[in-house]
Amino acid sequence: MKKLLIFPLILLLVSVQCRIAVFAQGQYGNVYCRNSSHKCKIALTFDDGPHPRYTEKILHILEEYGITATFFVIGVNAENYPDALQLILDSGCEIGNHTYSHAHINQLEPDQIKQQILKCQDILYEKTGIRPCVFRPPEGVVPKCLNGIMEETDYNVVLWSIDTLDWAMNPSENISKTVLKNLQGGDIILMHDYVSGGNTTCDALRIMIPQILAKGYEFVTVSELINGS
Repeated sequence: MKKLLIFPLILLLVSVQCRIAVFAQGQYGNVYCRNSSHKCKIALTFDDGPHPRYTEKILHILEEYGITATFFVIGVNAENYPDALQLILDSGCEIGNHTYSHAHINQLEPDQIKQQILKCQDILYEKTGIRPCVFRPPEGVVPKCLNGIMEETDYNVVLWSIDTLDWAMNPSENISKTVLKNLQGGDIILMHDYVSGGNTTCDALRIMIPQILAKGYEFVTVSELINGS
């Protein structure tokens, strides 16, 4: 029997209020938290999937409202749940790289980090024929060596400007209030389609999506947001 992968708490170790993230050890040119040049566009992102149940539920909600999002996929879950991965692809949503096993990359050597990224990339290409162009480091950790690895592998690093804390079973009403209170054009919203235990993400989406649309915002993928599409 396949076991669901359980992930550690999310720790944000970089600034998330700017378009170009600045880490304590240096500045990185292709690390995106938001794109403030877009006044009316935002990006929903979902980490840690695919999940055999929640990914499909989230995709159904997105389809109801005719919107797309970006799913940062973990390689081992893509291996275990290829059907859920295919649903993401079929929906028109974007697929991003989130390492093979959600490792603590700040505890790894550069070649080990690169192996985590490339192993996930190979699995996604094998399953979908697509090579992702966006990468989200687990827990938002951006070690100094990541800049060089991203140049070698041709990825943009994507963090976030709004963290919903849905992984912690944050009540759906609190999630929606947090998003709506802080929302600005160009924001990247962090959510999860893979959580252990219960899930409040789907209920939160049903509350916040219609209100965000009513404010005149357009949902786009991360690549569309950061590339100015």
